[in-house]
Amino acid sequence: MQPPTVYLVGAGPGDPELLTLKAARLLQLADVVVHDRLVGDGVLALVQPRARLIDVGKAPGRHPLAQEEINRLLLRLAAPDRVVVRLKGGDPFVFGRGGEEAAFLVHHGIRVEVVPGITAAAGCAATALIPLTHRGLATGVRFVAGHCQKDAPLELDWRGLADPETTLVVYMGLARIAEIAAKLIAHGLSPATPAAAIAQGTTAYERIVRAPLAGIAAASASARLASPVLFMIGRVVDALAPLGEAVRAQDGLARLGVAGHA
Repeated sequence: MQPPTVYLVGAGPGDPELLTLKAARLLQLADVVVHDRLVGDGVLALVQPRARLIDVGKAPGRHPLAQEEINRLLLRLAAPDRVVVRLKGGDPFVFGRGGEEAAFLVHHGIRVEVVPGITAAAGCAATALIPLTHRGLATGVRFVAGHCQKDAPLELDWRGLADPETTLVVYMGLARIAEIAAKLIAHGLSPATPAAAIAQGTTAYERIVRAPLAGIAAASASARLASPVLFMIGRVVDALAPLGEAVRAQDGLARLGVAGHA
């Protein structure tokens, strides 16, 4: 008999073809799938028809279930020989609060298995042809959350983040990108540093806006980008820009960098 188990599964950044084989297999086996808002319809379509789907997705100003309630829901659902999948956009352990859920479940005697997913930074960088690291341009990459609970002040290591040798990726920063850009510039990062805003990355609705750091907030607002939006800041943003424009000038298949292949 399978002991009570919850699978924390990463759904990737949006494109269902970016799921891992293990994630796809678990969706076919699942009895219950508890999913977030950012899990797209294409991924949910892979869940077997008899499975129960429970949407616990959070949006700005809309939290149908608090995190503590989600934890307790997973605990109630866990049962011997029931396959419970907690499906999260991107990777469960990258701004997905998967660590909190795992700790809660293990504390209550529930077995937890984590299935990693492609995080938004990797997926969006790939489709936008932005190398997160690149010789001579960036020796490292940092991921930060661009918002805090209850609109608390952003207290980040601004001096450390304003490093021209590092690529900075900002998750969930659409509402505060003007503040983030201003803080980075105030702590030494050039206003001309290339930046990109990527909305609904890896999906058919992907939109990419590029601008210098000093203008990325205005450019994003002008484009009326809709959440989810990921920001990439650093010299790597323009590293392959001519190649990226050439690829996007071709047909939709070529957008993946493999023109002529399905």
